[in-house]
Amino acid sequence: MSRTVVGLLVGCAVLLAGCGGGGGEQAGDHPGSPTGTSQSPSAPGPFFGECGSVTDAEVAAAFGVPGFGTVVRNSVGCEWQLSAQDAHASPHVSFTWYRGSPIGRERAGSALVGRPAIDIEIGGRPGFEAASSEWLCELGVQFGDDFVHWSIAYADGVPAAEPCDVGRRLAELTVARAR
Repeated sequence: MSRTVVGLLVGCAVLLAGCGGGGGEQAGDHPGSPTGTSQSPSAPGPFFGECGSVTDAEVAAAFGVPGFGTVVRNSVGCEWQLSAQDAHASPHVSFTWYRGSPIGRERAGSALVGRPAIDIEIGGRPGFEAASSEWLCELGVQFGDDFVHWSIAYADGVPAAEPCDVGRRLAELTVARAR
């Protein structure tokens, strides 16, 4: 074998070894922690329906607006936007359903961007809430190896309601309607 081929094989082996599970734990991934994941897989969580089983009218009422300019729906979530132009710079609400994904990773990500999370419970389910000023709040609620996530952002607009109150109300509806 040529030195080039051997070098490539060794390089690939080193690269793949670096991608393996190093045995270290991620923040929030401790068994038994309210927002972590267990080492053994648990049963899939319930079915939530499109947009967390929450209607456009319920989102608008909770958010404090008469309606939304755009609603984007896909297989894992929905986003309600006041304006179709520059959607993330205008007020918006989003719902995402994560299957087989650790909620601790999402919680840790919030802390990394300056939104330290607090523990919450909605409908008897553990979760977290993370806020940044009075314009942004996100909530995650755990269901075994799955979790749902609501994000409320008033962006540059004046909040019509407290973002974490909006998120809590929408999460309560989603949890109550889980099948």
